[in-house]
Order: sequence, then C-alpha cells, then structure tokens
Amino acid sequence: MVSLIRTLRHHTDEVSCCAFSPSLLVTGSGDKSLRVYNTADFTELPFSPLTGHGYGVRSCCFSSCGGFLLSCSADGSALVWSPETGELLEALQHPGRSPLRVCALAPDSSLLVGGACDGTLALWDFPSKTLRSCTAVSEASVVACCFSPCGQMFVTGCSLGDLKLWDADVSLLHAHKDAHDLGVTCCSFAPQFEVESCGVEFRLASCGQDSQLKVWIVSQHDGAVWVMKLLHTLTAQSAPVLSCVFSADGELLVSGSMDKSVTIYDANQGTLLHTLKQHDRYVTAVAVSPTFGLIATGSMDRSVNVWRIGDEETAAESQQTPCQGRKLPGHSRLLLADWTEQDVQTWLCEEGLEELVAVFKANNIDGPELHHLTKETVAELGIESVGLRGRLLRKIEALKAEQSGSEAPDEFLCPITRELMKDPVIAADGYSYERVSIESWIRGKNKTSPMTNLPLQTTLLTPNRSLKMAITRWKTSQ
Repeated sequence: MVSLIRTLRHHTDEVSCCAFSPSLLVTGSGDKSLRVYNTADFTELPFSPLTGHGYGVRSCCFSSCGGFLLSCSADGSALVWSPETGELLEALQHPGRSPLRVCALAPDSSLLVGGACDGTLALWDFPSKTLRSCTAVSEASVVACCFSPCGQMFVTGCSLGDLKLWDADVSLLHAHKDAHDLGVTCCSFAPQFEVESCGVEFRLASCGQDSQLKVWIVSQHDGAVWVMKLLHTLTAQSAPVLSCVFSADGELLVSGSMDKSVTIYDANQGTLLHTLKQHDRYVTAVAVSPTFGLIATGSMDRSVNVWRIGDEETAAESQQTPCQGRKLPGHSRLLLADWTEQDVQTWLCEEGLEELVAVFKANNIDGPELHHLTKETVAELGIESVGLRGRLLRKIEALKAEQSGSEAPDEFLCPITRELMKDPVIAADGYSYERVSIESWIRGKNKTSPMTNLPLQTTLLTPNRSLKMAITRWKTSQ
C-alpha cells in the first residue's frame, strides 16, 4: 500500500531534485532555491529557503550521516550547506565554470564529484574542500553520477547514452556504450552489495530518454576486469524516464517519468508493484527516505508529493467528495484568470472553506471573479460570519501572492535563468534566451545549446522583437 500524505507547494518554478536525510527532506528548483522540511511533520524549517545559486538548482544530496547538504547548479558551483542552521559552509566552483548537471558525495564523505555540461567531471577532496582533478570523461554532458555503496567507485552517465565505471582516481574501469538510446538521465546504486571469496557484485539502476529503466549487475570476479550485465529492462512508463532510486533496503526501485507517472518496482524480480499518477506535469525527481518508508516525488508542476509505503490509513478513492474528484490545477500550470467554477470550488475545499462551496456555486464564481472579490463584494454574497469572510479574504490574498511573479507564460521565461526576459534573442538552436544569460553561457566556453546539448553552429544572436512585444503587452496587463 502506498498513500499520499502531503503535497508541498512552496517552489515558484519546476522542482528539479529532492533528497532525504534521516530527519530532513530537501527539494531544489529552477527558482534557484532549496527548501528544507522536517520529516516528522513536513513543516518547513525556519531558515528555509536556502538561496545562494545564481541559476536554477539541478541536483542535491545529503551526506550519509546527514551532517552536510550539497547542491549544484548551472551557475557552475557546488554549494555545501549546514542542514542544522542553513549556513553556507563552502562554495566550490567548477574550474572551467561549466554548468553542473549533477553532484554526488561518497558514502564516507571523502570525495565529491560534479558532472558538467562540457563533458568534464570535477573531483574534490571533500574534507579539505580542495579540487583534486577536473577530467574529460565524455564527449557530451555528464548528466548522471552515483557512488557505489563501498565508496571506491562511481558511475557516470552522459547525454549520448553511455555509462562508465570509474575508480576514485577517475581511471576508467568499464564503459558500456549506448546503455540508453538518446541519452542517460539518472543512475543509482543499490545500497547493498555481495562479497564472495572470488568477487563482488553491485546492482545499478539507470534510466534514460528511451523510456526505459534498466537494472544492471556490476561485478568483478577472480581479479578480472569489471563487467556490467543487464538484469532487467523495465518498460512500464511511456515517455523518457527522468529519475530513479533504490529504497534503503534495496528491495524497491522507484522512477519518475515525462508521462507524469511514478512507478514502484520489486527490484529483485523486476515486477511492477504500483503506478502513481498524481502529478500534472513531468516527474523530474524521486527520493526515498533511509528510515521512515517515505517517498518524495518532484515535478515540473512545482509540487513535491510525499508518499508513505505500507501505511494502511488511506481513504478509499470511491468515497471522494465532489471537491476531491479533480486535481487542483491552480497551484501548477493554470493562472487564476483561467480557473473554472469547479477549480474555485476545489480550491475552497483544499483551504478548509467547504461551507462556502454552495454560495460560490450559486453565484457562478470562477477564477476572474475570485480574483476581484473585495471586502464589500464578499459581504454581498451573504456570508454572515465576519470571521469566515476575513479568512476567505486572507486566503485569496495568499493565493494572489503565490501566483505573483511566477504566473508568466513559460515561453516568456529564459530557459537558463527561468526569469522573465527583458531582451530576448534567438540563438542558433532556435530557442530564445535573455541576451545577457546566453552571452554569459557562450563566454563560459559552452558552445553547445543549453536546451539540446548539441553544438551551436554559430554564436550569432538575433533579437526576438515579437517575443519582446508580447512580454511587454503581458506585463502591461498585469
């Protein structure tokens, strides 16, 4: 049994990563922030959100003991935080300032690696926070990385589809070409491994743009070369699989996909146990708690769902009230101005204002009407309770504040910074960017597209005047 116990909606842009420590959940987003929650009740800690990255957060992780929090970003930095105070302890910069796509910390916290868009891997000695090496490990972006549970090896995955096994000195132990057609997106080692007198075996999960989740046996026997043998190919998801992780006991394997679903497999048998479909957009991140049987799933709909595995306390879906029958879109991709009457009634239920549903239904209150409700017009609706009227108005103001600044159409936001563009230009890849951002990207020796990872045929930038006019019109209407 898997039950949804909490939905967190504090980020103002897509959720890109999430991770558990024994007592905390951290989530990272394109809004450049990390948010930290207590797993006892999922209240946000007083020092949250953490802000220090110049661009969106791409990856985050805790040290195995939970004493450190790591994050990396397209700004080329890996930041080290204190999970207890939120203090920024160290800022580590990729030597070429290449955007970092992924970071991983060894189980014993001895090494930190960061995979970059230029195909290099930066390796830091974590205790001293000093750079040990920066090595070219791929012809394409390094988008996935994970340490073996013994900490003596790590695997990288690239956007070309290759998986490579390295030792702690970044010496290649094994390469598996085209592990995933069109590119790897994530990889994860199972926490357990088998040691025999003649060898050792690990389990590795990888997922990719080919819509597949694969489980591999990574092994070495009798001192021979390392080999990677395919154990399972799991195909329950119908679109690229963006994230995967093993449970703490290695028995379950969880993945998130562009088809908006989360799948949970028996990792040993490769059988599908559960499919969860509560997100409105791509599921970009999954994490499993090391202690409490919890799963966190992050999505481009800006929400994080927290699930409990094995809890029998779930409400029967067949007993849903009318307000529970439809996922509220207002917290994700729909603007308040686009809400229907049903959306408004659903929102009332979510905010504990169920007694107002009949009043709003009788008066045909949709999103635009809700937006323009005032103290006077609320009184005209016949809501006699002063306290209830005040609570409704406060909820409406909070809703407006939640959507302000983040309600711009996605095409008005720069793909690099996720901020509203002021001077949009078209690059050779056909995408539009904020001029300052794409020029900085190119100056940083990134001659590939931020969106496709393919080489830019020219660095010429063309002003997108029609988009600039559209943004101006939209700003005027707000």
